[in-house]
Amino acid sequence: MRKILFGVIITLIVLFTFKYCGDKKEEAIVLKENTTLIQEQIKNVGKLVVTEGHFSEVFTYKNSKAVFADLLEAEKRAIVIVNADVTIGYDLSKIEYKVNEATKTLQILSIPEEEIKISPDFEYYDIQADFLNQFEANDYNEIKKTINTSLMKKVEASDLKSNAQNRLISELSKFFILTNSLGWTLEYNQTPIESIEGLQNLKL
Repeated sequence: MRKILFGVIITLIVLFTFKYCGDKKEEAIVLKENTTLIQEQIKNVGKLVVTEGHFSEVFTYKNSKAVFADLLEAEKRAIVIVNADVTIGYDLSKIEYKVNEATKTLQILSIPEEEIKISPDFEYYDIQADFLNQFEANDYNEIKKTINTSLMKKVEASDLKSNAQNRLISELSKFFILTNSLGWTLEYNQTPIESIEGLQNLKL
């Protein structure tokens, strides 16, 4: 009887051992698959252009200089019409992240700054110049530089950047949905993101 009981106990121990090892192996496989899925999701985002805008402006350029020992003033002027396309994008291929398998956490370490691209088209009208103060290449370069600076200020003052950030948050929400569905945690700056609404409060 003792031999039979001892045999039953040994058999149960062996079965439980195999089951425990099998469960651990299955958990490891799922964890690895989840990790790969998360990494692929991040890679697939790539470069994302999130917002586009258009600006139309009219500028007046004037330049004068004194000639003949300040006895005369030579002037040149032009009207410049500018149509500019603006794009604001985030290159999410540069996102820095860490996948922590032990804690099942996707940690976003840093998000690249937005890239602002301004593509202006210049049209010159009513160009006037005195004989002693003609238009030169330097004038056109100065006009373009000044207008680009002005356009950048207008972009900063517009709602394009906030719209771009909203689109960025929308893209990051895909990471939250994925990690949440897999039972993982999404973190940014060591702060757990517990809801999509929590993404709206991020300081990017």
